[in-house]
Amino acid sequence: MLTHTGPVRSLEFALFDTPVGRCAVVWGEQGIVGFQLPEGSDELTRERNAQLFPDATEGDPDSSPAARRAIDGALSLLAGVPDPLTDVQLDLRAIPDFDRRVYAVTRAIEPGATLTYGEVAARIGSPDAAQAVGQALGRNPIPILVPCHRVLAAGGKTGGFSAHGGAVTKRALLTIERAPGFDEPTLF
Repeated sequence: MLTHTGPVRSLEFALFDTPVGRCAVVWGEQGIVGFQLPEGSDELTRERNAQLFPDATEGDPDSSPAARRAIDGALSLLAGVPDPLTDVQLDLRAIPDFDRRVYAVTRAIEPGATLTYGEVAARIGSPDAAQAVGQALGRNPIPILVPCHRVLAAGGKTGGFSAHGGAVTKRALLTIERAPGFDEPTLF
């Protein structure tokens, strides 16, 4: 459920190999609190992870069913096997209410499908909040599990993406998922 309340407690993280590079997952007692796409090297991924979750210590993802499921699902998804990952337990207690509502709608977007920022805003009952939706997605600490890459700007334009590589990474994820308009290989 996406409406946890209370402080996040003891956090652990693990780096793992995927078809797009080494990712990181961060978890606590209540579920996943963070996911890090590759930053170009293990050192850079660890540094970014430490900036976002300074108290997290390296742990064994097999000790957490949520971490294990997140890793297995991300591996499948990034290998091109559609997996909505909606069954992965998230801990969003530290996330503001508006952002949680945006993430709930975003999380329901199936692999290969997209919505616009405006459509997400309308679905949370704030049709004039497309820019605020974009800002909430820019703060998303759990990309892939909260698939912010599936939310586009008006007219099907890619829009921004806060993970390493920006819009290029967003486009690559949509290509992996065979999203309409992104399912053709590009030269770059």
